Amino acid sequence: MNRRHFLATASATALLPIPSFAAQNTLRLKAEAVTQQILPQGDGATSMLGFNGSMPGPELRVRRGERVSIEVENGLKEGTAVHWHGIRLENQMDGVPMLTQDLINPADTKTYSFVPPDAGTYWYHSHYISHEQVARGMMGPLIVEDDLPPDVDRDITVLMSDWRLQEDGALSDEFTDMHSVAHGGYMGNFARAFLSQNEVKANDRVRLRLINGATNRIFPIAISGVNGSIVALDGMALAQPRSMEEIVLAPAQRADLIVDVSGPVGFNMMTRQGPYRLADLAVVGTNADRVASPIPALSQPDLPAPSEPTQHLTLTMMGGAMGGRHGGDNIWAFNNVSDLQPDPFGSFQRGETVRITMVNDTSFPHGIHLHGHHFFEVDGSGALGDIRDTTLVNAGESRDIICVFDNPGRWLLHCHMLSHAVGGMRTWVTVA
Repeated sequence: MNRRHFLATASATALLPIPSFAAQNTLRLKAEAVTQQILPQGDGATSMLGFNGSMPGPELRVRRGERVSIEVENGLKEGTAVHWHGIRLENQMDGVPMLTQDLINPADTKTYSFVPPDAGTYWYHSHYISHEQVARGMMGPLIVEDDLPPDVDRDITVLMSDWRLQEDGALSDEFTDMHSVAHGGYMGNFARAFLSQNEVKANDRVRLRLINGATNRIFPIAISGVNGSIVALDGMALAQPRSMEEIVLAPAQRADLIVDVSGPVGFNMMTRQGPYRLADLAVVGTNADRVASPIPALSQPDLPAPSEPTQHLTLTMMGGAMGGRHGGDNIWAFNNVSDLQPDPFGSFQRGETVRITMVNDTSFPHGIHLHGHHFFEVDGSGALGDIRDTTLVNAGESRDIICVFDNPGRWLLHCHMLSHAVGGMRTWVTVA
């Protein structure tokens, strides 16, 4: 990271909060060129892409179990598509060109319509040349409201990312340089978080919705000035709140926390050089009405229960710098095959329970994302663990997941380090 901006001050992050749209019959997003102040005030602004004139795009808040329609207008000079990350929606609404839809061409409009079945924290982002369009800023939060919200004083979204910027604020366009693609991916030299609200009161109980919107960077997060617990991962409520001592978010992963404010709040990315400040949340006044109490679990998700797996597949990650040879024709591969092929990685019947062993035979971590479903990570004892839509598999390690494939269609399965995806780490499954 650029040491000149190490531990950015509060003034560097005191921008207008993420705009928000509440639930309504039709929401409208326009993909377009925008200008954003990424660097601290007084440094150059950055020409980017975004939605509705902002980067990140507006926070969309919708209701669980109610159909939402989102009209996306393409104001860019190139095609695009929007993926509603983590939502278990109808396949034709998933936003993946060549697999579930045609491109939204310049000046055209597409209406996405779906019924979100799960409350929680999700996000939306471009899924066309996403290694570039997301790096340029095409992302925003998508919140599915709880039927019975937890008892909190504030509900704040924290969307974090990084950018490779020049001294004048211009965004580097080296999105596919071979060195980055073959290593950890296109990484920024400046990082920050955008908040949906800028201040709280001392003693407030706050729900924090953390979203890693970076294209490749893993964020180890520490939050000062609060005490609390992790209550959900990737939108799915934990059975019991968990210690927030270790929060690590791969690209696209999310974590919900419920915390009590004890002092000035700082969001830090932990690095080998020390904490790197992403954002500050000002504390103004004191909440004298809040009485301390245990943090309860959120309402549990309504997911199909796994049965005995009928298939056990292996997905081996291959390639990259310092990696072995493979049979694919790109930098990275799954099972000796690069990029999307005519035949799927797996074919499943609706409702079938499948076990997949993910083997990372490379020198870099990978965050593997399955579209249209959530799955159970299998823990070290062999029991069902956390429910995720994106799982982080470190270099040289493996992880088993168990998924009930209950959503018909053709679903993408890829590394959400988007440089690795464009470098070949993409496949798909089909559910009949």
